Amino acid sequence: MSNLDRPDASGPDGASSGDDEVDSLLSLSFTGQTVTALRHLLAAQIAAAGLHGDAAEDLVLAVHELVTNAVLHGGGRGRLELLRYADRLVCAVVDHGPGGADLTVHRPATDTPGGRGLWLAHQLTGALTLTHRSDGLTATVTAPLKMASPPAGGTGPAAADGETAAPGEGGLPHR
Repeated sequence: MSNLDRPDASGPDGASSGDDEVDSLLSLSFTGQTVTALRHLLAAQIAAAGLHGDAAEDLVLAVHELVTNAVLHGGGRGRLELLRYADRLVCAVVDHGPGGADLTVHRPATDTPGGRGLWLAHQLTGALTLTHRSDGLTATVTAPLKMASPPAGGTGPAAADGETAAPGEGGLPHR
């Protein structure tokens, strides 16, 4: 498992270690033929969950990059799970490709075509977790939901503005 940055105290799958109530907003399998329809459905579900503006657009684009990677590098298909916790949205994209354990996330050279999907997902959300499984890879991104006012006795979700993982060195993964 590789956790690049978590803006909260969540576990590796974005789930809080407490008794956080969770709602499944979307759970769908996808292929290359359904990527566009999935993106539109995802955008609608994210808006209905209360995330709007740049934060919503960033999450949709980040997940779209992960879905595209699953199609191109993860066996041609995958599964998307969108969950809503009280203070955040968590989206996991599961594929069944090789997804080597040495997969790193960094911005490729400007003259290199492609290879920016994972890097973009991380930059757009500030949180990307890669979980390597024997049968593929799960890429999870998290977006905090803005609360109108903090709950009594709390300060609301921690901001991740300006927090990023250091770019990796060495070879470029093709994800």
